[in-house]
Parts: sequence; structure tokens; C-alpha cells
Amino acid sequence: MTLAEFKTSLNKSKPPMELAAALAALWWAGKDDWDRAHRIVMNEGGKECAWVHAYLHRREGDLENARYWYGQARRSAPSISLPEEWSEMAATLLDQP
Repeated sequence: MTLAEFKTSLNKSKPPMELAAALAALWWAGKDDWDRAHRIVMNEGGKECAWVHAYLHRREGDLENARYWYGQARRSAPSISLPEEWSEMAATLLDQP
């Protein structure tokens, strides 16, 4: 799936079935459903979900919690806008097998 296809899929009511947990959570974040996105990353492990988890807390303004999750993801907190981070995350996660 390309980034453009991922973004276009946001027009649907459900995420594509083949998405891994981190991408599914990012998809729900793209639909402004923070709670559903957060539930997904809370129930999954791994650096990718930790990265999305960090983004979600940054988005809600809980920067201390976000810093913790960026650390779990082994990433630095970004200085780019939230929409830019969302797109960067989606592009990176879509490249993974």
C-alpha cells in the first residue's frame, strides 16, 4: 500500500484489513478517533506501536508521556508539525514488511 492509498482509505469507515497494529492505530488517529487508536497501541508491543503511542500523547498535549513513549520507540521527539509527523510515520511504517 502506498502513502496515497493509505490516506485515501481514510474516506472509508474501517481501516484496510491488512494493516499491522501500528498502522491501524495511525489510521484511526487520522480519522480523529484518539481513543480507538490508543486502545490498539496499549494492547500491542514493539517499537512501531510505541512510536504511534508517543504521537498520540504528543497530539493530546501530554508531552511528558509522549517523551516516555518516544524513548520506548528509540526515537527523538520531533520538532515537525503533527500532520507532518503523521505522514512521516505512515510512510515509514508502510515501507516495513
